[in-house]
Amino acid sequence: MDCVRGQIMRSLKGHDKGDFQVVLKTDGVYAYMADGKRRRMEAPKKKKLMHLAPTATVLSEESLSTNRQIRTALTAYRAHTT
Repeated sequence: MDCVRGQIMRSLKGHDKGDFQVVLKTDGVYAYMADGKRRRMEAPKKKKLMHLAPTATVLSEESLSTNRQIRTALTAYRAHTT
């Protein structure tokens, strides 16, 4: 599975199952995820790519500069998809 920095992914496994998060970086079979609230940019969640479902939405670099901007972008994404 290909994923890029800024892509919104949905968690398929774990305590955060069903939540949307943003990819901050990838490392082989792992992605480092943040949602700006429970998982902040300073301490991203390390998750296997096989436990993530990709979406077609990729946030701009400007949207990834603060936790508040990540939260705002994810809230807007959730509102748009429902």
